[in-house]
Amino acid sequence: MKVTVVGGGSTYTPELVDGFARLHREVGELALVDPAVDRLDVIGPLARRIFARHGHPGLVSWTSDLDAGLAGADVVLLQLRVGGQTARISDETFPLDCSCVGQETVGAGGLAKALRTVPVVLEVARRARSVAADGAWIVAFTNPVGIVTRALLDDGHRAVGLCNVAIGLQRHFAGLLDVSPESVVLDHVGLNHLTWERAAVVDVVDLLPKLLDEHGAELAAKVGLPPEILRLSGTVPSYYLRYFYCHDEVVAEQRTSPSRGTRVAEIERELLAMYADPALDTKPALLSERGGAFYSEAAVGLLASLRGDDGAIHAANVRNRGTFTGLPDEAVIEVSCRVGRDGAVPLPTPPLAPDIAGLVAHHAGYEELALEAAVHGGRDRVYHALLAHPLIGQADLANRLTDRLLAANAEFLGWAR
Repeated sequence: MKVTVVGGGSTYTPELVDGFARLHREVGELALVDPAVDRLDVIGPLARRIFARHGHPGLVSWTSDLDAGLAGADVVLLQLRVGGQTARISDETFPLDCSCVGQETVGAGGLAKALRTVPVVLEVARRARSVAADGAWIVAFTNPVGIVTRALLDDGHRAVGLCNVAIGLQRHFAGLLDVSPESVVLDHVGLNHLTWERAAVVDVVDLLPKLLDEHGAELAAKVGLPPEILRLSGTVPSYYLRYFYCHDEVVAEQRTSPSRGTRVAEIERELLAMYADPALDTKPALLSERGGAFYSEAAVGLLASLRGDDGAIHAANVRNRGTFTGLPDEAVIEVSCRVGRDGAVPLPTPPLAPDIAGLVAHHAGYEELALEAAVHGGRDRVYHALLAHPLIGQADLANRLTDRLLAANAEFLGWAR
């Protein structure tokens, strides 16, 4: 099996390589593709050393030639960041001018990232359609994953979206319960970066009430939310819900602290210096501060199920197709799915509670308009999407954010110049 990683020059890549080296020996070739040759020339050799350290027989290759990297690929994993950390820092800062949360996937910053990213992802996917293996899967880890996955599916690609939020909480619950992570089956529901854990089932028993009763304060602190939200909802929301439930508090914090992107840029510089050491053949501890915890386990597990048809359960971004009433069938949701060679199928799930259903429907409407703006461009489409966002929704505010977004991203949006 050939796996191609587009965005292989990312400092995340050694995390992914480590997962393949340890857990997926069926990979015959791991091809890293990135236009940043200077990064590839550092990360490619490190990836090869990691494979060698684990005795993995697969070939590791790297190239800046997209078609060459995609040729014959059975799986294409997308982990792009159009504009790099500089654009991320912009996403995290320009909304603050309007007293809105600055974040790379939430709010106006998330829309900016979608506008930059979707056209590039579609270009890559269309090249893969021409040169990759027949029936190749595209796995999107590129944020905003829900919008990116919808773009790929609407364009006719065999795609599924991947996020590491669910696996991180699964691992944490397993540690609290002193059981193996694989034994914990989550009822993970919502949209990408707008999710809730409604159950944590071990041996057909839902132990989430026990976790909330015994560890509620700890779990609330982990996701950055008031304990009463977990108690009232009977769920553990994703930490991304902090941007919704504690919006003004987060904005106040962001105005007095360096952006997350600023710190990540510093970490990346340190990591690249470490990666250049020819003696290094393991992922350094500093990589854990980069983010993306358990990304490699999530990716390797999903790929193994897509290729091996094992029917294992994974959290994935897929078409709604009636899973959540009130959403169109073509909407993309993030839920626990049974995964096999034919794709990811949502597990049967009870209806969403009114508060969750309302926020999911509201945000899904924004995502549909955001995709329209990303695919077709135009100031009116950007404004319309921001007006529809649950955290914005005011005409003057959406107008001001539109102006700032377009000014900050003109170099990436040909129609906006």
